[in-house]
Amino acid sequence: MPFCRLKCICTSLVLIGVFIAPVSNVWAQIQTSGFSVLQLDASARSAALAGSTTALRESNGSVLFSNPALLTPRADRRLAFSYLNHISNINAGWLSYARQLDSLGTVAVGLRYLSFGSFDELDQQGVKTGTFGASDIAISIGAARSWRNVWSYGAALHLTRSAIASNSASATAIDAGIVYDNPTSRSTFSASVHNLGIVLSSVGTRADKLPLDFRIGLTQKLAYLPLLISITAYRLHELDGGDPENGSFSAVLNHVKLAGEFQFSESFQVRFGYDHRKHQDLKIKSRLDMAGFSTGLGLVIAKIGFDYSFNSWSSLGSLHRFSIVSSL
Repeated sequence: MPFCRLKCICTSLVLIGVFIAPVSNVWAQIQTSGFSVLQLDASARSAALAGSTTALRESNGSVLFSNPALLTPRADRRLAFSYLNHISNINAGWLSYARQLDSLGTVAVGLRYLSFGSFDELDQQGVKTGTFGASDIAISIGAARSWRNVWSYGAALHLTRSAIASNSASATAIDAGIVYDNPTSRSTFSASVHNLGIVLSSVGTRADKLPLDFRIGLTQKLAYLPLLISITAYRLHELDGGDPENGSFSAVLNHVKLAGEFQFSESFQVRFGYDHRKHQDLKIKSRLDMAGFSTGLGLVIAKIGFDYSFNSWSSLGSLHRFSIVSSL
C-alpha cells in the first residue's frame, strides 16, 4: 500500500475515534477495541435512557441488540427501524424483525450499519487523488425462551465487518443473558454478557478487539407514580473507575447508567437518562455541562410507534435518533 494512502487511513482512524469514542479516551478506545457499530445504542428509546436497557422489556426485536433474553412473544411480526444522525456526517441505522416460533421461542434477526462518510486521498505532495470511505456492518440472529413464566433466557450471534478503503476486519461474537421478572414487586432483574467472540481478521498489523461487556440491570415500576426506574451496571469485567482524581463515588458511577421513563399511557412516554462516564469524558464547560445527559419521548399513533432521543455531547454538538416500530 502506498505510504500516502496508509497515512490517510491512519489519520481517518484517529478522526473516527474522536467522534465515536469519548474524547479523553480516544486513543485508549482505538487501541483496545474496534467494531464501533456494536457499541452504539440501537434505538431511540435506548439512547434516551442513556443505554440503561439491559433489563428493560420492549415489544419489538430491537432488544436483540441490548439483551436477547428480553425478546418476548409480544414482538411477533414487529418491524423496528432506527436512524442516527451523528456528529460530522456520521450516520447509522438499525433494522430488526421478530417472529414467535413455538419450537424455538421468540426469534429475531437484525442489521446494524455505521457509515463514517468519505475521506480525501492525498499523494505525498498533498494533492487530492481520490476519496475512500469507512463503515461498519453487523448481521445478527437471536432467540429467547421463557421458563416458569418469570425467567427468560436468550442468546444472539453477530457477524460484523469493519472496512476502511480496501482494508477490512471481521469478527463473530455472541450475546447471552437471563432475565427474572417479579410481578409482585413490579421489578425486573437481568445479567448478560455482550460481544464475546473471536476476531477473524484485523486492519493493519495491530490486532483488533471486540468491545466485551458484562452487565447487570434492574428496572422498577413505582407503585404510586407512572415512573419506571432503570439502572444498568456495565463494564463489570474491567473496573477501571475512570480518573482517580474524581473520587470514589465518581469511580462507582463510571460503571452505572441511570434512567427513568414516565409512562403516562401506552401511547405516550417521556424519558431521561444519565451516563456519568460520558459526562466525565465529554464535558468541556466548567459549569452546567449537559454532556452525558439524554432525554426523549415515545408516541403511538394508529398502532405505529414513534420514538425520538436527544443526547448532549457538550460543545461538540448533540445526537438525534429516530425510531419507528410497526407490525407486518
